[in-house]
Amino acid sequence: MSKLKRSSVRVLLAMVALTGSIIITGDTVGQEKTFPVLGPLPPVPIPRDNPQTPAKVELGKLLFFDPRTSGDASTSCASCHDPKQGWGDGGDLSRGYPGTQHWRNSQTVINSAYLKKLFWAGGVGSLESQAIAATTGNLAGNGSPEMIQERLRQIPEYVRRFKEVFGELPTFDKVVKAISAFERTLVSDARNVPFDRYMRGDKSALSDDAKKGLTLFQGKARCIQCHNGPLFTDEDFHDLAVPNNTAFTEDPLRQIAMRFVAKVKGVPNYMKVDRDLGLFLETKRNDDIGKFRTPPLRELQYTAPYMHNGVFFTLEEVIDFYNKGGGNDANKSPLMMPLGLTAEEKKALLVFLESLSSTEPIMVEAPVLPEYETSPGAIRSAKKGD
Repeated sequence: MSKLKRSSVRVLLAMVALTGSIIITGDTVGQEKTFPVLGPLPPVPIPRDNPQTPAKVELGKLLFFDPRTSGDASTSCASCHDPKQGWGDGGDLSRGYPGTQHWRNSQTVINSAYLKKLFWAGGVGSLESQAIAATTGNLAGNGSPEMIQERLRQIPEYVRRFKEVFGELPTFDKVVKAISAFERTLVSDARNVPFDRYMRGDKSALSDDAKKGLTLFQGKARCIQCHNGPLFTDEDFHDLAVPNNTAFTEDPLRQIAMRFVAKVKGVPNYMKVDRDLGLFLETKRNDDIGKFRTPPLRELQYTAPYMHNGVFFTLEEVIDFYNKGGGNDANKSPLMMPLGLTAEEKKALLVFLESLSSTEPIMVEAPVLPEYETSPGAIRSAKKGD
């Protein structure tokens, strides 16, 4: 690296340390603008009403993998958020509850502890709310809180653990808290992420191509405008005019699922809906049709396919899509425009994006789940009316 480049890096890092933001200038971005700084993740935010304890996390891990938290006891959180599939389900579109097929991609749980807007349309604002929606939602867990609670009360090991953690018998509210506590442990470790090591001073952690990719990311490739901050997302909503996925357009069950949700959300003429309306489902504002929350970019190597509908299976496809300025749509974001990246620049950008992933996937071994156990004594007492 030249003396000039080394000096520029030192100035950049000093500015970041002082301000917590980075200023990008030049006509490739359009105008001078300040963005939240790229860097390692901060400590996980923990809500006051759900503090972390090792016992709660261990209980949450059991519940995360336990299909008895769903309506027909066949679908666990791990069914759609499988550690072996980057904590998604590995498919372009999610499987949905038995008898249904979902129309969106199942996002990874990794680093979701940092998000303030969850789901592709930002429908909830906390892991606890997300767990409720996923566990009880008709297209996901389709579970009844009362039934889930009663099942767990018939499992002595769960009764013991809930009393240890919460001081009471299993309740649905505490199920949600435990699962969320476990999910808050599924985060990228800066020691295992090349980009994070680089930002912490290890300049050998990134190759020359990756460093060039970082420069492109913040300049000519324009990624920084939406993918900024430690999580690489502005958590805002944008229409990129992503092409349709034929897995949706050719599957009646996925279209039924989408129209069902449109009806539940109060969309008029829901039977005529033929595309994912995105943020419009939450706001009912026409300008929000086709907008989706910017996804984080960490752990990209393990979380394919990409986009809200899983239409791209490789990062090369994603880069090509952005390079040509996205798709065609009336609501397409003005931020989307042809980039003019060369083959060499696209390669460098790819290498940088790969540096945002851990050197090894974040894995958790599925636990052995506790068994039901009948209680003859309790049955006899019930017959006597005790």
